[in-house]
Amino acid sequence: MRNILVIAPSWVGDAVMAEPLYRRLAERWPGAAIDLYAPAWTLPLAARMDCVRQGVVNPFGHGALRLAQRWREGRALAASGYDQAIVLPNSLKSALIPWFAGIPQRTGFVGEFRRGVLNDARRLDKTALPTMVERFCALAEDAGAPPKRPIAHPRLNVSAQAREAALQACGLSAGQPVMALCPGAEYGPAKRWPAAHFARLAQDALARGWQTWVFGSGKDQAIADEIVRLAGAPTGLVNLCGRTGLDQAIDLMSLARLAVCNDSGLMHIAAALRVPLVALYGSSSPGFTPPLSDQAEILSLKLDCSPCFKRECPLGHTHCLTQLTPDQVWPAVGRLLPDSLP
Repeated sequence: MRNILVIAPSWVGDAVMAEPLYRRLAERWPGAAIDLYAPAWTLPLAARMDCVRQGVVNPFGHGALRLAQRWREGRALAASGYDQAIVLPNSLKSALIPWFAGIPQRTGFVGEFRRGVLNDARRLDKTALPTMVERFCALAEDAGAPPKRPIAHPRLNVSAQAREAALQACGLSAGQPVMALCPGAEYGPAKRWPAAHFARLAQDALARGWQTWVFGSGKDQAIADEIVRLAGAPTGLVNLCGRTGLDQAIDLMSLARLAVCNDSGLMHIAAALRVPLVALYGSSSPGFTPPLSDQAEILSLKLDCSPCFKRECPLGHTHCLTQLTPDQVWPAVGRLLPDSLP
């Protein structure tokens, strides 16, 4: 049996987009044990990926070298007998663990002085592999071979028991259709649709008979509170930001009839759960990290100044999002759910 360790991404969205890689590895190597070395906050994703055996906690934060601890971590992993490591982040730090572990085949793209540390180093052709999911999946193949196409969309699976447990823990009911709102974006404010727009959309959804759940981490608490305040704190608008871990957020999101999201990790989670999705793009581009779903509508004004890929609007107005109104969202909802709007 082949044992594979994947050094997984730290960003939630990237971690979701890596799932097709794991399925391709399982297809190439039937019976392979695929483990993910990943930050603790992303391990609930691994638990909902069918081809992953287990997650192994990566204790290193962004920017932390801690060379001696990395050596100890690598030596501890050596006992697991991995045949191959696939390193998805492009940093030198991420490649050190499998090197210290003595894993025979260490695969990844060339970058940041990694030659020698990786002994199966690939050159990245950005033209041939324009999207992140293609780049990940290319690493499942032999050097020089393209990724097997078509590439399947990421998939997360949630059990009925997990859904029911999450509902009970949060005091919720799925008796009415649920619209999920995801107002956060870890990258920065230039990717966040205004709170006033989310509030107006929530009011419209409630008037149409939806209940509306706002998803996010504790970092999104302020914008979620603002949405609730601007909407008038109506019954049926539930702020879950900071109330759930990622595990419960995934399980509850799977119950949504529709999700409206910024370009964020939760957007990719909604797509992987096969929830119909309206994705809002401002400073970023759907060309590189689109929602990977057959049930997604992408809304972007495509202004001359976007995508700028900045954390904050360099022009100070964020027109790419402020001028994208809630009235423009409902036609997209109608295209996704032409016969199911309550």
